[in-house]
Amino acid sequence: MISRKTAGLGVVAYFVITMAWAYPWHMVFFHDLYVEWGAFQRAEPLMPLGIAAVLIQGIVIAYLYPFYARVKGYSIASGIRFNLMIGLMTYTAMGFATAAKFSIEPVSQFLLFHTVFQVIQFILTGAAFGMIYRNTGRQ
Repeated sequence: MISRKTAGLGVVAYFVITMAWAYPWHMVFFHDLYVEWGAFQRAEPLMPLGIAAVLIQGIVIAYLYPFYARVKGYSIASGIRFNLMIGLMTYTAMGFATAAKFSIEPVSQFLLFHTVFQVIQFILTGAAFGMIYRNTGRQ
């Protein structure tokens, strides 16, 4: 059984890494490009909703990862593989569904940027999960 401390560290790692990666990417480096594409509909984002989304993602992933890792092993590679797989769910909602709902042009460029962003996000968070949970399988 995974300890609450390990699961809590997983949630915190997911949240910190995601926010440290997402905020500069979306709000600093590529903000104007996202606005130009029509991907942002608000002048100011509702940060509490974004924070809630990332926390919920972290809780779900921290809960599910041990089920996967029991079969595949607790390692950095396992964490990355799992997060890339589960990240596809987030990607479809944030990438494809966003492009489907908003008038984003060019769609291909938006999806390319979004794909790069999410692949890096889930590699970083997956590596963190692998490191945090790696001793779990030995207990």
